[in-house]
Formats: sequence, structure tokens, C-alpha cells
Amino acid sequence: MTANDAERVRDAGAQAVQINTGAGCHLEADMIAEAVKSLELEAGAVLMIENVGNLVCPSMFDLGERMKIAVISVTEGEDKPLKYPHMFRASKCVLINKVDIAEAVEFDEKQCRENILLVNPEAKILALSAKTGEGTAKWFEFLTELCES
Repeated sequence: MTANDAERVRDAGAQAVQINTGAGCHLEADMIAEAVKSLELEAGAVLMIENVGNLVCPSMFDLGERMKIAVISVTEGEDKPLKYPHMFRASKCVLINKVDIAEAVEFDEKQCRENILLVNPEAKILALSAKTGEGTAKWFEFLTELCES
């Protein structure tokens, strides 16, 4: 129920609109359509919708997006794709974030990758650290290719 995340994004130099779902558990397409009206998007711009909360609702609702991308943190464990197969099956890309602390939390990236591919053999998997920048070049390359296609 805060605008903290949107403020952080704006402070980093990007446009952001905070959508609070209130008592609802998920975003809906009309919420996105209304929020987009307040943005000044140029042709070819990338619009990212962060749908936080749980990993069930975002997989079940079409928001008009081109693709779903799941983000898993190493702190969540290797079995997350098995616990929430619908989200990982619906995602064309999976980002494994916080790899800079993987060793500290005894995260087995190989096992996580196997679990992702078990539920979605077509998933593109990218490991990165938003803190250190590791893997972000591949993430930007993926986004660039997506925009050009």
C-alpha cells in the first residue's frame, strides 16, 4: 500500500506508476491500461509490469503483456519452480537473482536450473546480481533482441 518501489524507480531515472490492488490479490488488464495513460511512452519503448505478491495469480491473468518473466531469488530455494509450476511454465524467461550471495545461502544453481527446465523445457534462464551487475549484460542483450524482433 505504499509507493516506495515506484519512487525508487523514478529516483533511478525511469518512469513508474504504482498500482495498488487494495484487497485484491492480483493486477488486472484494466488497471494496467489506466496506468499506462499517465506514462509518456515512445514507440519501441519497453514497459515492465512488476506483479508482486505470490507466484500463483500472476501466472493466471493476462495483462496484455508480450511475455511473462519470472524472477527468483537465491534466498527462495531451488525448489521454487516445483512449488509454483504454473508461473514458471507461463514464463518465457526466468531470472535467477542475487547470485552474489548464492554460496552464503547454499543455493544450488544447477538444481534450480534443472527444476525450471523440468516444468518449462523452453525457458530462457539468466543468472544475475542486481547488486554487482553480474549477468546484467546478458539480460540487456535478451531485452534488446526481444525489442528488435
